[in-house]
Amino acid sequence: MEELRRLLEELLDARLLGIVLSAPRQKESYRRIRIRALDCRGALRFQAAFWDGKKEFHKNYEKEALIPELLVWMSHDYRQLQAESTQYTASVLVSKKGTVTVKKKARATEAKQADMTHNRAKQYLLPEEEPVPFLVKLGVMTPEGKVVKAKYDKFRQINRFLEFIEDITPVLAKDREITMIDFGCGKSYLTFAMYYYLHERKGYDLRITGLDLKEDVIAHCNQLAKEFGYEKLNFLTGDIADYEGVTQVDLVVTLHACDTATDYALAKAVAWNARAILSVPCCQHELNRQIKNEVLQPVLRYGLLKERMAALITDGLRASMLEEQGYRVQVLEFIDMEHTPKNILLRAVKEPEKIRRGDAAGKQEELERCMASLHVTPTLEKLLRGACRKG
Repeated sequence: MEELRRLLEELLDARLLGIVLSAPRQKESYRRIRIRALDCRGALRFQAAFWDGKKEFHKNYEKEALIPELLVWMSHDYRQLQAESTQYTASVLVSKKGTVTVKKKARATEAKQADMTHNRAKQYLLPEEEPVPFLVKLGVMTPEGKVVKAKYDKFRQINRFLEFIEDITPVLAKDREITMIDFGCGKSYLTFAMYYYLHERKGYDLRITGLDLKEDVIAHCNQLAKEFGYEKLNFLTGDIADYEGVTQVDLVVTLHACDTATDYALAKAVAWNARAILSVPCCQHELNRQIKNEVLQPVLRYGLLKERMAALITDGLRASMLEEQGYRVQVLEFIDMEHTPKNILLRAVKEPEKIRRGDAAGKQEELERCMASLHVTPTLEKLLRGACRKG
């Protein structure tokens, strides 16, 4: 590791652009660690960002403290290190036998020094200072593109949701019109954001239908869509359970559909063989009325804890049922628009048959044991079993 130590001694100064540690050796290790130079009130520090797949944690180091940490990480936890400075790039590989290979390459021209401020401006998918028509109309931006201070949280949350959308774009077709349904669209901030981002910014041939029960809200949204010239964005008044307007859908979005309305939306998505599903559930009351378990009774006797456990179990079962239907599912944290604790997002992407993970029959048996032990029968289970359960 002596050659690596010399490299780190040289790298860790104000010319550092970044270091990334990846290829973890252990499952419990962070997926990656990113390091950058930081100006802390005139003193040079180095910020390490630890990514576990869901959240990022930060810790600041002095050079003398960071070098031994990096040596330990590369000795025991990671197989690869990539580094950039203004003058050169470097890579470090550690073999299974512990052999360390260090490669360094000078830049043809010196690169620009990185921004070392502590709170760098975040680069949003819908950037600040660039006026977006629907955000201006909805009062989130000024006509000059400045974000209205009182609406900054909403601006940030819209961009956060678009990051989830961006992640699933690889499964969306670019050579044909794609269809998207937004169940329970409400005032449709996110519906307009998705149409604008995917159609106007990314160039997708996109048709979106927003569905909600409130007639006045739907009328207003249709008026705005017409005003913006969004020809393939339309809104309908209707119930999720009864909607039959299409036979095939590429992307299904359901945000804050209350209680079992989320289950109907997910079942519709599965029946349509949707390529991707984004769902932020809300108000999961059904299992709270059903759940019983002698072992858990000392916990379930407390109403608040029972309510929260029932909500988490509801979403966990939904995720597992979608996996059983051939989706790769992630349960992610989403800061919702109303600042409530309902901030879990289920993101499901349909996997090709050839790479389906695990045994479908085994997953079904596992699910049934879990539901039996809790004495619950979720609506989604009944809908899938009755309408679109395989086999």
